[in-house]
Amino acid sequence: MSEIEPTTSADDTTIAEENDRKRHAEEAEEGSEELVEKSEEQPEPPVKKTKADYMARLNALRQKREVARKQNHEQVVEEDRIAKLPKNYESIRQRQQWQLQDMEDRKAAETRGEDYDRVKALNMQADISDKIESAKRRKRNPDKGFSSYEEMSLRQYERLTNGIQPDMKSYKQMREVVGEDQFYPTANTLLHGSHYPTDAAKDKLVKDVESQMKKREKYHRRRMFDPEAPIDYINERNRKFNDKLERFYGKYTEDLREDLERGTAV
Repeated sequence: MSEIEPTTSADDTTIAEENDRKRHAEEAEEGSEELVEKSEEQPEPPVKKTKADYMARLNALRQKREVARKQNHEQVVEEDRIAKLPKNYESIRQRQQWQLQDMEDRKAAETRGEDYDRVKALNMQADISDKIESAKRRKRNPDKGFSSYEEMSLRQYERLTNGIQPDMKSYKQMREVVGEDQFYPTANTLLHGSHYPTDAAKDKLVKDVESQMKKREKYHRRRMFDPEAPIDYINERNRKFNDKLERFYGKYTEDLREDLERGTAV
């Protein structure tokens, strides 16, 4: 039995050749596209800079350096000025600005015919207003002092009269004892010997006089120099120091000093 050999027709050969040509054409097209992409990715050659470009860049850097130097100098001067100012300068400046603004607002309110304190209170919280008023009361000094003996006498008179508490019961009793003619005097009334103070009033007067004497003892007075006092100091500073020692420790060292003077100290 004989083997049958495969046979190829002309059509199959033509199809194979056509496929080979298409494959070669596609490979050639892909290769051309890769070349185009590579050519596009290649960087442009650097532009050669001239001397003028370098000089322009150098001038720009110099200008920046000059600006930085000027700013540094201004900051150093400002820091030195702030360092020489007092520590509470900022608070003083803010307070002065607040006072200036307060004066301007007050003038504006007076121009409009309004009460500035009332307008200010309406625009302020109640707790803040209470704090401000309490601070003002603390700063207010009730004792303004005096500059003459007349003012001193007036102050004492006001203090004594303010301490008097009216007693209507004793007032009516005194009017009954003295009589209305003497109790309501006129220009022709003789008042001497017509007043009969009570024991409580006398005791009150005694207590008041004693309190004045105790208060007067606490007043500071200038200590006079005693030329006959023993000299136990070498200069003025040492004298003051010895006086302080005597004031605070004199009563504790009195016996010891007496023993040293008599020579009986142990």
